[in-house]
Amino acid sequence: MKLAFIVDPLEKLDPGHDSTVAMMEAAQKLGHEVFVTSVGDLAVINGQAWAKLAAVRLQPVSLVDGHWQVFQPWYEVSDSQWMDLTACQAVFMRKDPPVTVQYLYATFILELLAPTETMVINSPQGLREANEKMYTLQFAAVMPPTVVSLDKGLIRQFLEEQGAAVLKPLGGKAGEGILFLDPGDRNFNSLVEISTQQGREPVMVQRFLPAAKDGDKRIILLDGDPIGAVNRIPSGAEFRGNMAVGGRVAPTTITPREAEICALLKPKLQADGLYLVGIDVIGGYLTEVNVTSPTGIREIDRLEGVCLGEKVIYWLEKQF
Repeated sequence: MKLAFIVDPLEKLDPGHDSTVAMMEAAQKLGHEVFVTSVGDLAVINGQAWAKLAAVRLQPVSLVDGHWQVFQPWYEVSDSQWMDLTACQAVFMRKDPPVTVQYLYATFILELLAPTETMVINSPQGLREANEKMYTLQFAAVMPPTVVSLDKGLIRQFLEEQGAAVLKPLGGKAGEGILFLDPGDRNFNSLVEISTQQGREPVMVQRFLPAAKDGDKRIILLDGDPIGAVNRIPSGAEFRGNMAVGGRVAPTTITPREAEICALLKPKLQADGLYLVGIDVIGGYLTEVNVTSPTGIREIDRLEGVCLGEKVIYWLEKQF
């Protein structure tokens, strides 16, 4: 198969951490052709979706003493050329957030591809509908108490009712901009003003879950089914467990409660064409559904001795 990956610049990726690189490596290992492009290198020509594609050859990472060893240079790319994307069996949309106007236009271009001929992972329409914070609200029964608002008074009332809360920008990633709110903090008004862009953008505010100290579990779902999980544990004085802010990773298992959450999400994820998803669970509560470029594959592979990238590619092969 020919597989195209829409990614951030390769030189900005971390081959020992990025799930995208793990999947590209797996595709290469299994004999498929791997190409890369960017959201700015998509076009419509004669009503068809095209992209400026560059063939990439990867130097796979190696597990040495429990750590991924990266060999430099870890990739080689050919000169890019314009190609009709119908020549590819699948396109992986793996551009990191934020979801910009350019990102949205890219999804409209990708929607010109017939899913029976060229599968887009994840579905362009699904990506547009699934803001990684707001989409979670469709599963409120398994979420902690939550409000979305830009009104300081409403946020203050919710905070006092809950005792402590976590504020999340709706377009953030990797823990960026997440704040712990305390009813007694004299900076409350300023924190909300900054986070809401002076009352122009709503934010999500959730009840603080004390179980966060024990970890923020990332579960990878493939076509709605869990295929692996990793626990991200806050370190030091940091309350966030995200790996990007220094969270320590540890092996874990999927509990019966978490399996129930996955089963609840599965029909909706499948209906929306959200094939590859990372959900976050704290203390048995769903906190986020990550659909743009969910991470965690490398960490699960390292801790569990598996290869989730190969599972993804094997699943893709069965779709054709």
